[in-house]
Amino acid sequence: MNDDNILKVGTNEMELVDFRLQRVTEEGVYEGIYGVNVAKVREIIKLPKLTELPGAPDFVDGIFDLRGVVIPVINLASWMQITPPDDIHLRIIITEFNNMLIGFAVHEARRIRRINWEDIEPASFSAAGNSNFDKTKITGVTKIENDEVLLILDLESIIEELGFYQPTVDSSETIEQFHGTALILDDSPTARKIVKNAMQKMGLNVVEAADGVSGLEKLEDLHRVFGDRLQSELRVIISDVEMPKMDGFHFASNFKKDPRFKDIPLVFNSSISDHFSDIRGKEAGANAYLTKFDAEKFFTQVALAIHSNENQLAVTA
Repeated sequence: MNDDNILKVGTNEMELVDFRLQRVTEEGVYEGIYGVNVAKVREIIKLPKLTELPGAPDFVDGIFDLRGVVIPVINLASWMQITPPDDIHLRIIITEFNNMLIGFAVHEARRIRRINWEDIEPASFSAAGNSNFDKTKITGVTKIENDEVLLILDLESIIEELGFYQPTVDSSETIEQFHGTALILDDSPTARKIVKNAMQKMGLNVVEAADGVSGLEKLEDLHRVFGDRLQSELRVIISDVEMPKMDGFHFASNFKKDPRFKDIPLVFNSSISDHFSDIRGKEAGANAYLTKFDAEKFFTQVALAIHSNENQLAVTA
């Protein structure tokens, strides 16, 4: 994807690759519409020859070599327990996120869509539209043309199921302890659970939000509780980037304009690992941009962000 398609900080927009999965039902073949962030997509290829991976989960079709890099292929239909037609032809979406290359087998890749995060709603039973669908695998839904619904999958949970996250540090290492509260924003329950556990290990109480809109509401709630003491009580904000209603960059551009909140340390914790996002994170005023989930880097950078605020408070005291 070229530089011309980079979206500016604060626009609250994203670009999605529209892909399809077909499912056999009693009424015939149903085509589900899904999306993955363009920032995570390296290329789309035909199904290569795969080598089976003994002991891997059923939804892992195998591995293949792409220009010297071994890439696992996740069959999204299998992961979602969808039964496709027998004559389906697979395409592989090669993604890079969480500092890993992963291929996702889909039935068709259609187009690129530009969508405002305000138009994406958190997943719900009614939005998914089918009682057999596992709603825990969806993080967001949005209406497109002809009143059809596009679903955004929780790819974080695939990474966790494969055991690729490393959310712990060596038992011999000491995690620096703090007092106070951390606000964490993430639409993925899997990722939110990991970050919450990390914050609690640092001695912090945790307030959770699933998107930027909720994050701003939580900031207002915390200000009502702590008032002028908020900057010393709310030690850090940990925010994902991709979230329904309001993404992390737009959330940052909003709260950084508010004199009550602007000096609270912000750390982005995102699965997007392209080099442009790090730049955008700094433009948004973050102390650090981290790729999920390297525990050692996470604890180090969060501690540095908290200390930077302590130093600022000491100077202004």
